[in-house]
Amino acid sequence: MSDQKRLKISDVDGVTVVEFKDRKILDDIQIQEIGQEFSDLVEVDGKRTILLNFSNVEFLSSSALGKLISLDKHVKQKDGTLKMSNIRPEIMEVFAITRLNKLFDIKEDVPDALAAFRG
Repeated sequence: MSDQKRLKISDVDGVTVVEFKDRKILDDIQIQEIGQEFSDLVEVDGKRTILLNFSNVEFLSSSALGKLISLDKHVKQKDGTLKMSNIRPEIMEVFAITRLNKLFDIKEDVPDALAAFRG
C-alpha cells in the first residue's frame, strides 16, 4: 500500500476504510496531499470499495470539497463505490447547501456504511 501522510487506511471485510489524520482540512498543501493520497488509493493500490470516515474532521474547506468530488468521479470511473460516514452536523450543512449530499452516499456511522456495502 502506498505511503499515507494525511490518511489512515484500514481494511474491514473488503472495504477500504479511510480516516483523516487531520482535524482541520484547510491548508492548500494539505488538501493537495490528500488529493494525491486519494488518487494513489484508486490508481496505485487499486481500491474500488472505499468508505471515508469523517469522525476526526472538525473543519473542511471548500477546496477540500473539490477533492471529494474528484475522488467520487475517479472511483465511479473504475466501477467502484464510495461512501462517507460520521460527518459532523456543521460539515453536513455545507454538503446540503452545495447539494453534495445528493451526490455522495452518506451514512450515519461506519457500521451503517459497512452494512450498506454488503447490500
